[in-house]
Amino acid sequence: MSKQNRIPMLPQAGKREWVASVNEKKVTESISSDSILLDVLRDQIGILGVKRGCDMGTCGCCAVLVDGEPRLSCLTLTSEVEGCEITTVEGIADGHHLSPIQETFTTYGGSQCGFCSPGFLIVITALLEENDNPSESEIKTAIEGNLCRCTGYQPIIESIQAAAEILRSGKSTSNPTSPHSDPHPGFMGDDA
Repeated sequence: MSKQNRIPMLPQAGKREWVASVNEKKVTESISSDSILLDVLRDQIGILGVKRGCDMGTCGCCAVLVDGEPRLSCLTLTSEVEGCEITTVEGIADGHHLSPIQETFTTYGGSQCGFCSPGFLIVITALLEENDNPSESEIKTAIEGNLCRCTGYQPIIESIQAAAEILRSGKSTSNPTSPHSDPHPGFMGDDA
């Protein structure tokens, strides 16, 4: 049976044009009216920092900022965020320079396997934009929707406290990153 003769058992959602700003770039995509933001970001736009975790809104891996507010992209219909400013973990850095929370995550061990890190970094960015001096209780409340199976959370809390101090001081991170080549050429089996 050819594909042309196939009749779907269920009606397909209609397609329409969707426009939004993703990491400060205007994007236009053809989406299904029932599409989920997570799928559009990953599969159509190619933003792979947004992670698919539970697909039920319980792990926080898929968190993005929508007009500055954290949202779970696995529970957000793409049509709900038409015309909005969407920021993913790729959009919180300043070019090649890590944001303070990205830098302190590496320094304080806030990231171990790294799978949950994008979601944490997004909700922490929102917290620190609203409050650059959060108490430990406020930090715990802000990250309570994000699950991490590796760190035990204390390194994450310490990372947030250190990033908040950097933001309060007005200084840049102590060791800003710069673009550089692979420090381990030949690591993947190339005999250079």
